[in-house]
Amino acid sequence: MSTTPQSLPEGRYPTSRGIAPSRVLAVALTLLVIALGVAVAYLGYTKFTTPDVDGTMVSFDIVGEDRVDVRLNVTRDDPSQPAVCIIRSRSRDGTETGRREVVIPASENGTEDVRSFVITSAAPGLADLYGCSLDVPEHLTPR
Repeated sequence: MSTTPQSLPEGRYPTSRGIAPSRVLAVALTLLVIALGVAVAYLGYTKFTTPDVDGTMVSFDIVGEDRVDVRLNVTRDDPSQPAVCIIRSRSRDGTETGRREVVIPASENGTEDVRSFVITSAAPGLADLYGCSLDVPEHLTPR
């Protein structure tokens, strides 16, 4: 009795191990989940953190059929940076009748009391603060 090693049929079994497609898919999905997690964390951070500048409407006074005076407080974390606030006037039915960008120049005070006005296209019913930002547009920057 002779024992001869049996050879496996060719083509039936792989001779070298390659990377399994399921493993590549698992790595790709893991990287995708990590990237999505980082994106969600970044968006949450930018949306829900306290802003560098905050504006609060103090009062408004309707002066006439085409003007409303506005007073607001603007607080900046870094008062050495200029800021811009957008104030607007709305009529009694809620339509916007006027808008103005107000630049708050750099100063030493963290909170500034700002007084301005909005010229309106119709009789104003109220004024409100649309928002504030440290990104002062170029057309408002002194040259």
